[in-house]
Amino acid sequence: MKNILYVILDGLGDDPLDALGGKTPLEAARTPHLDGLARAGRNGYVTTVGEGIAPESDIAVFAVLGYDPHEHHTGRGPIEAVGADLDVDDGDLAYRVNFATVERDGEGWAILDRRVGRDLTSEEAHALADEVQRQVVLDKASFEFRATVGHRGVLVLRSEEGPLSAEVENSDPAYGRQGALGVAKETFDNHVVTVTPVTGNEDDDAARRASELTNEWLRASFEVLEKSEVNEKRRGAGKLPGNFILTRDGGDHLPRLVPFKEKFGPEMGCFVEMPVELGIARLTGMGIVEAPTDLPASDQYEAWAKLALEAIEGYDGLYIHIKGPDVPAHDGDHEAKIHSIEEIDAHFFAPLLDRLDLRRNIVAVTADHSTSCARKAHTDGPVPLLVSGGGVSPDGVQTYGETAARDGAMGHLRGPEIMPNLVSLARS
Repeated sequence: MKNILYVILDGLGDDPLDALGGKTPLEAARTPHLDGLARAGRNGYVTTVGEGIAPESDIAVFAVLGYDPHEHHTGRGPIEAVGADLDVDDGDLAYRVNFATVERDGEGWAILDRRVGRDLTSEEAHALADEVQRQVVLDKASFEFRATVGHRGVLVLRSEEGPLSAEVENSDPAYGRQGALGVAKETFDNHVVTVTPVTGNEDDDAARRASELTNEWLRASFEVLEKSEVNEKRRGAGKLPGNFILTRDGGDHLPRLVPFKEKFGPEMGCFVEMPVELGIARLTGMGIVEAPTDLPASDQYEAWAKLALEAIEGYDGLYIHIKGPDVPAHDGDHEAKIHSIEEIDAHFFAPLLDRLDLRRNIVAVTADHSTSCARKAHTDGPVPLLVSGGGVSPDGVQTYGETAARDGAMGHLRGPEIMPNLVSLARS
């Protein structure tokens, strides 16, 4: 059996941009190594979760790893909690959260920045989370609040009065719900949403309890954060304060997943950067390769390439998730996204392919979702897929990109169809 190197480039897909002559950032980027893989292999395009669904990373990663999120997903919160080493029992309510900047607006809060200007350091975030953990006291309830990476964090609420239900709205207006699936909104009112039970659950005690407890925690944590010395220092330095916590994608139990090896056969290891990917890897029983995440981007990619060449000897395959392209797309910066893609090509794929035996290994590259620079949000746009090496015959596609992928022999796939195809090719 051949080894599988499965590389997910977060938020890689995009819309054509007038500023780029009708090309996407990927198509405009100089990517000789990705183009070479596409030219030597087979190509296709993927709708990762479903048409009309602009997926968050959690459900998109579920899908591209072969798990249908419509069947298995129980909310992003519990997954991130697992990635952050927090326990979630049935009836607890776990949220993915963002530190944000708000100002009072009547009885509510207007959101000035959903990510605190993207310059909140992990050190600052941990200090703020520690203050909230120490100072907030809830009525007949407890909580664990943990900062993770940058402006991101996880909150787990527990009630002494009974179980909590995840059938409640997000306080973060940028994300909605389709059942247990979190989806990005293209447009929204930039105010904190008062948490209420999801329509149809107004009379459910667990949902009412969950919404009331969440709102209580949001108010109490705001009072602590607003007065925090960390935020006073940020204001003094001309930076935005991280004075509010936006909650989204709650879940009240962990997903029950068939381990990856049992489901598909290969023993997989993974390189991941974010708690959501780490949580999914743990829940699917993948091996965790300790890969550096605190280096400058080009240095990190080179380190990951070197480590991948070593780690593949101990596994049947590797899942490698690279965050790079997603962040500048959320900021609407197409030039920075192009630069990120070119860095990955030059500093990850170049050294990897220089030493990798493509006769014994299959390399697959795709994205978990598209992130539009024009819309500064995830979209349901299809993402390109290439599969190369391991005796895969070329299909005539010359470059790696959204338009070229549509001419590939693999055609149009759903996210959960990728992994069975890769395993079949590895066994052939």
